Amino acid sequence: MRNILILGGTTEASAVAKALADRGDRAVLSYAGRTGNPRPQPVPMRVGGFGGVAGLAAYLEREAVTHLIDATHPFAATMSAHAAEAAQQAGIAHIMLTRPAWKAGKGDRWTHVPDIASAVDALAEEPRRVMLALGRMHVAAFAAQPQHHYLLRFVDAPHVPPALPRHHLVVDRGPFTLEGDLALMRAQRIDLIVAKNAGGEGARAKLDAARALGLPVIMIHRPPLPQTQVVHGIGEVLAWIDHSVQRGV
Repeated sequence: MRNILILGGTTEASAVAKALADRGDRAVLSYAGRTGNPRPQPVPMRVGGFGGVAGLAAYLEREAVTHLIDATHPFAATMSAHAAEAAQQAGIAHIMLTRPAWKAGKGDRWTHVPDIASAVDALAEEPRRVMLALGRMHVAAFAAQPQHHYLLRFVDAPHVPPALPRHHLVVDRGPFTLEGDLALMRAQRIDLIVAKNAGGEGARAKLDAARALGLPVIMIHRPPLPQTQVVHGIGEVLAWIDHSVQRGV
């Protein structure tokens, strides 16, 4: 019998959970717990970490998981690496569902940087009004460039105020629209955006708005993927489940 664990926290993970529930497959959706009010899901949920590779491998064995689907955020590099290694240790089928990366098009003014530290260094200049489209995890790093006024957008209100001397915080949950992001950037007089190349449609409105307004974007590259099968569509995941061996893959 199939017993599927989905590592989630993304729109794609929720879509996989729905597809599996619709088919009657047994599945659990796991969240890291960084979002205070996750959306209800059609399958059972667990919240919190596993305790590294050993903890995840032990969970897979204990719960007799047959298929592991890594549908975490493209920048959740540590979790993805742990998932690949734990699945190998447990001898179970493993796949990674991720969004295709965004690509610059006509009219885009992107500067590519390899990581958060490089994005911080790229802001070592005169004060500007910067939209940090990064979520809350990496905001503190930008305190090293306190001359800017930062626009932040979080899913949940933080328990502790962001460590930035000048900022404006918006609490909102995507997907966002071009019209909404245009209005937000104009109201906040944004002249530069810092974004992670997360891909997908739910968060790309800020890039379309930046193109429309002629604004530069500092685009942070994705971390390397682990050595595993990678797909971009729900149908590919379902086909993989139907055609993979349940144990010893």
